[in-house]
Amino acid sequence: MYMEDSKLSDIDSVDLEILKILSEDGRTVFNKIADELNKSPVTIKKHVLDLEEKGLIEGYGAKVSFDKLGYNLIAFIEITISKGKMFEVEEKIARNPNVFGVYDITGTYDALIMGRFKSRMQLSNMIKDIHKSPYVERTNTHIILNVIKEGTSLKEILENENLD
Repeated sequence: MYMEDSKLSDIDSVDLEILKILSEDGRTVFNKIADELNKSPVTIKKHVLDLEEKGLIEGYGAKVSFDKLGYNLIAFIEITISKGKMFEVEEKIARNPNVFGVYDITGTYDALIMGRFKSRMQLSNMIKDIHKSPYVERTNTHIILNVIKEGTSLKEILENENLD
């Protein structure tokens, strides 16, 4: 059973410690987690499978350096969408493989799109494609000059909460 609305109250302290460890390194093996938490590897495996089933662990993957692969142009594109067609416009944009984030937002704009590109021409072509939609009223594009921080771990978030 997949539980879409899992909350912190749905998990115990062992689950939370496992999530903290895996959020920093998703390749940590059960034996290492078991040693760190003074539990058996079988117990850890059971907890991890339960966390996956609850939807608290959504997947595992490598952190790829897009910059080193030539995708060093990052843009955030704000979009104003008309006539209640936000979902349709966002769905179409989300199919673009250069897009790594599509968000509904509050404020002057309706959606925020985040994309990585090899060239200004790729970015320009995507923006022109977005403007082909009769429901896009306007866009505002921000080019990221330097990435100071990208990503976080559950461990960092929880440690910060404990400081408050």
